[in-house]
Amino acid sequence: MIRLTNVTEENRAEAEALSVREDQKGFLAPASGILARESVYRDCGGRVFVIEDDGTVVGLALVREFTDEPLGYDLQQFMIDARYQGRGFGSAALSRILDALRNEGHYDHVEVCVKKADTAAIRLYEKHGFVDSGYVDEDVPDSLNLICRF
Repeated sequence: MIRLTNVTEENRAEAEALSVREDQKGFLAPASGILARESVYRDCGGRVFVIEDDGTVVGLALVREFTDEPLGYDLQQFMIDARYQGRGFGSAALSRILDALRNEGHYDHVEVCVKKADTAAIRLYEKHGFVDSGYVDEDVPDSLNLICRF
């Protein structure tokens, strides 16, 4: 069963060892980079969710809060290790992440920026209620900005 936990001394090494398939590496930071960003985004509520299945670390997600308008959550990074892909862990973990953010009740939406070439990720997000926000970031014109309202 998928659950979200915090980064601890006990699970950090296992989390740092996570990796995606070679063809996915251009879409997100390596696990060590995701873990490091938690402290970089600390001032804007940045936190890493460690995704576990029955005590085994299978993925990571980094969420932060937007500090300018419109205020909301930003799903910065979301990964399932290559060894565990295709088993429904990504869908289950995304559901848990959205539930956790919804239950916090600070904001009414979460956004994610996804490379247009990452069609599997786009399908996953759309399955969970994300839609194209229409916003185009000039710094990443090859990406879609998706939004999920609670």
